[in-house]
Amino acid sequence: MMATNLTLLFISLLAITTIIRIWLGRRHVLHIQQHRNRVPDAFSASISLGAHQKAADYSSTKTRLVLLETVVQAALLLLLTVGGGLQLIDEVWRNILPNHDIIRGSAVIVSALLVSSLVDLPFDYYRTFVIDQHFGFNKMTRAMYFTDMIKHALVGLLLGAPLLFAALWLMQGAGDYWWLYLWVVWSLFNLLMLAIYPTFIAPMFNKFSPLGDEPLKRRIETLLTKCGFKSQGLFVMDGSTRSSHGNAYFTGFGASKRVVFFDTLLERLNGDEIEAVLAHELGHFKHKHVVKRIALMFLVSFIGLALLGWLAQQEWFYAGLGVQQPSDYMALILFLLVSPVFLFLLRPLLAGYSRKNEFEADAYAAQNSDARYLVEALVKLYRDNASTLTPDPLHSAFYDSHPPASIRITRLMSATAH
Repeated sequence: MMATNLTLLFISLLAITTIIRIWLGRRHVLHIQQHRNRVPDAFSASISLGAHQKAADYSSTKTRLVLLETVVQAALLLLLTVGGGLQLIDEVWRNILPNHDIIRGSAVIVSALLVSSLVDLPFDYYRTFVIDQHFGFNKMTRAMYFTDMIKHALVGLLLGAPLLFAALWLMQGAGDYWWLYLWVVWSLFNLLMLAIYPTFIAPMFNKFSPLGDEPLKRRIETLLTKCGFKSQGLFVMDGSTRSSHGNAYFTGFGASKRVVFFDTLLERLNGDEIEAVLAHELGHFKHKHVVKRIALMFLVSFIGLALLGWLAQQEWFYAGLGVQQPSDYMALILFLLVSPVFLFLLRPLLAGYSRKNEFEADAYAAQNSDARYLVEALVKLYRDNASTLTPDPLHSAFYDSHPPASIRITRLMSATAH
């Protein structure tokens, strides 16, 4: 009875979330196209109608692809779970490795994730070599694309395999509180990744060079000192080798922190605008947004693993999701696959929290640089990255980690009036 109820609940929630995603996506496209032929007043002096229409078409095209991807991913999830896909994969590996639970479990999980990745691959390829290519953003060659894909797979395997083995080993032999020990291991692993990513992992995919513009470097170092931020260095990333999109960010944790600028960003913005963008990023540091998000991640993973520790002991959890033979590794992969469905309706809360952080960072930038320059920088980035200026409000509230352009610019302009 419990298994049947879980099956019905899962299928119902998957259908509801898929319908909501499609409805929101269609609203978004319709809203963008309805406002395609008029630049919003706040941007009319700085963004041409042609650039505005390009952004509208770019956003609409990407969203339509996401709608198709949503349907395919929902169908795949049904096939893997109640459709018996995971059970079939498990049976294949049971015949190959009948007496090696941890190795077999790792093989089952990797196989399931590989199937999901192969289904996602055509969408990512189309997004890169058709959509981004058509709108002039893609700079990658196919050789570079597949080389990056292989690198990501190898890095993921090298880093993920030990963690997966540790998880299955703990689940098998660490007693009732295996989930607590795994949470400790998971938390330490994430802190380690934050520390080593800038120095050892990111350079596998991009070239990072010290910032060579001495006047700009001195200006940035002055701002960093003023804001009490200590970094390992200022670096320029060769983002132009893959995309014409521009950005700037902080990366690392503790002593490994570094400031990174895309080379495309430095080409488009002047010194005042770069300083304002950096002041915004420093706002995230000053308000401890990164630390708070890490703490939230640890809290969510603690609750999630505690829940998994209980579900792994319930036969209805497996039977209700299409698995006939309960096992530690099946509990883990089932939980990884289905939990996003049950958590989907919490997404607006996380998006709203992220937008709140962005407003706080903007306010900090307005206090420690000139808000007018941040406005100018944002307008250039919206234009050059073809970011829509007219998102559907409901779609934006549900998904967007950053505030809509018009609201963000209005707040910053009000800051310049004080």
